[in-house]
Amino acid sequence: MLFPYKDDNPRILIPYVTYFLIGINLFIFLFQFSMGMNDPEAEAIFVYTYGLIPSQFSILTMFSSMFIHGGISHIIGNMWFLWIFGDNVESVLGHIKYAIFYLLCGTIAAITQILINPDSQIPMVGASGAIAGVLGLYMMRFPNARVHVFAFIIIFFTTFRVPAIVVLGFWFFNQLTNGMGALGLDTTGGVAWFAHIGGFITGIMLNQVFKNIKII
Repeated sequence: MLFPYKDDNPRILIPYVTYFLIGINLFIFLFQFSMGMNDPEAEAIFVYTYGLIPSQFSILTMFSSMFIHGGISHIIGNMWFLWIFGDNVESVLGHIKYAIFYLLCGTIAAITQILINPDSQIPMVGASGAIAGVLGLYMMRFPNARVHVFAFIIIFFTTFRVPAIVVLGFWFFNQLTNGMGALGLDTTGGVAWFAHIGGFITGIMLNQVFKNIKII
């Protein structure tokens, strides 16, 4: 298992959009968490209202679901990856294009999951699909950037540096194998693997497209 904790890729711009995305995700999570502390039923209603339910989705929930998380480990994991890789992607795209790119990846990731499991009545929540798009573009733009990772090998633990294409390629392979393994199974309460896959592939495909888009 490889878990990145930083990279050696210097940023060019101050990543205001990445900071904002992390901030708004944390703010909504704290609001949701405090709601659950006082009234778990109210929190459940909040999740079912603003999470994306594949069998009855709307344009609103496609966007709102990107900012809701299912627990502390869920949001920490997502925001950690966004913190490490988002600043460099924002640097190469620019603030406005990066914001559009992020939301577009999240939307297509959600559509991918809907197409795979259209009858599900379980809310899908989390920024994972959008962040997967960020990872996909990062891999395309910075394949040789050195990423520091924690490595867990059976009972051993170590750290080392590897190229981004290895870390993110391994991450995508893990999503793909888990997603294929989950096909046809009841994944209630599980991970939306195909949202991750859809987001990552979208990030790769939009790489060249966004190179050709000029926004002042």
